[in-house]
Amino acid sequence: MPSADPVVRCVEDRALAFQGLAPLPLPRSRLEPVQLVRYGAGGHFHFHTDWFTDPTQAAAADSGGNRATSFFAYVAVGNETTGGGTSFPLVDAPEEAWWCEAGFVDCDAEWEAGVTFRPVEGNAVFWQNLLPDGTGDPRTLHAGMPVTSGGKVGMNIWTRQAPLSEEIRGV
Repeated sequence: MPSADPVVRCVEDRALAFQGLAPLPLPRSRLEPVQLVRYGAGGHFHFHTDWFTDPTQAAAADSGGNRATSFFAYVAVGNETTGGGTSFPLVDAPEEAWWCEAGFVDCDAEWEAGVTFRPVEGNAVFWQNLLPDGTGDPRTLHAGMPVTSGGKVGMNIWTRQAPLSEEIRGV
């Protein structure tokens, strides 16, 4: 069922309005149920894309097509937390020094290529999963890097190309 919690509803509304895709804001029917994930020390999520690589999965009539956009928001990050960034190995790191100075990007990451966004409570990473022709953008390959100490709680918010069935949305 749709969220009755006013805080969750507000987060969903803001995510839908932020998208930049027509019509604005996106209709709620294109929003997947919000997913919370929790990572303690050693917790991670392997490299993957949020768009579906199986064309039959992306084209199922009730599934709303492929995942058009993704948000990963850092809901809670302990003060003692190290590691746990979100790494995009195929995306160039920002050249402006303030990204590092502000602590948004891990400029000391051990990975030679790409960019890793640090888990900063209250921040979010947003990306569009699909190219203009509707195919998946390989540059969106990403992973939740291992938390080396502490922990984090993240929130996934995904939107689809078209409306989802009420069964999938939990309505």
